[in-house]
Amino acid sequence: MNVDKVEKKLRLSVLDQSPVPAGSMPGQALQNSIELARLVDGLGYGRFWMSEHHAMDTLACTAPEVMLARIGAETKRIRIGSGGIMLPHYTPLKVAECFRLLHALYPGRVDLGIGRAPGGGPIEALALKRDRKTKMLDDFPDQVSELLAFLGRRFPEGHPFAGIRVSPEMPGTPDVWMLGSSMWSSAAAVEFGLPYSFAHFFSPVNTRAAIETYRRSFTGSIYRKEAEATVAVGVICAETQDEAEFLFSSVRLLQRRIRQGDRRPVASPEDAARELYLLGDIPQEEGEWPRYFVGTPAVVREQLESMAAELGIGELIVNTIVWDQAKRLRSYELLAGEFGMMGADRLSSLEGRELREASPIS
Repeated sequence: MNVDKVEKKLRLSVLDQSPVPAGSMPGQALQNSIELARLVDGLGYGRFWMSEHHAMDTLACTAPEVMLARIGAETKRIRIGSGGIMLPHYTPLKVAECFRLLHALYPGRVDLGIGRAPGGGPIEALALKRDRKTKMLDDFPDQVSELLAFLGRRFPEGHPFAGIRVSPEMPGTPDVWMLGSSMWSSAAAVEFGLPYSFAHFFSPVNTRAAIETYRRSFTGSIYRKEAEATVAVGVICAETQDEAEFLFSSVRLLQRRIRQGDRRPVASPEDAARELYLLGDIPQEEGEWPRYFVGTPAVVREQLESMAAELGIGELIVNTIVWDQAKRLRSYELLAGEFGMMGADRLSSLEGRELREASPIS
């Protein structure tokens, strides 16, 4: 085990992808995200990040910055952010303006997670380009440098953009995070001196190597004096192991479909179990840890704490996809309760009081 074990209580945050359940509509998936944000804000989770995906029936959120403007108003304390903004699709100035606006609305609560993945297929990436006559340049490092300069007003004297004032101007700035699922993103986080979040639920092969390389190589910057890393993992909690595994059927099928370019909405666990049975053998998990931790709260907590301790990190970002919204909310409640979050204690007390008040006096 890593000698640099986690001494403090493990912190939990949320990544939401606005999954669309089969039989529902994308608009309802977005409403489900708002409902989830309210819940986890009250439960005591640290962050609520939203992902960016394009032209997918599976996932509804194409513009995290739009959803975050609403979610910030619906919550009170939780940090809100992008997990992430796919920077190659945009100009750094426009991204800086969007997130400075969010920072002005919700000061001290905004995270700007950036990545270089397309968030869709090659055709969608082409459609998102403004200039389609030339091959897209891989100038992500230049984009990051420009974005950070806009946010921090740090263009060198004489630079043509040095006089641009990114409105709305006010003290402070959003926290910028480097996101990724490869060794390249780990190196980029070190190069720019940014906090780093690894998408383990998406690609679990290089998790340990990416996090350990980042933590070992980080030398500090104006953005962070010490390395700060998180890992995003899939989690499904239920009252019993059997129920959790049953709910997980939807994700197992989703993972197989995505490998084949199938972007249909999330199947119900009943339909998913039948289709998985017909498909036969399940591909073996890659990596040291599973993409999804599935089971009762006690089982999941033990696994999450073990992973965090091995990696020497103090925070995990939880991503839960199940077909039933009520079961999705319940998974976050159970996990919060198992980790002893203060909000979960208040929720349990409130539920107990409501039950007592609803019961007839004997």
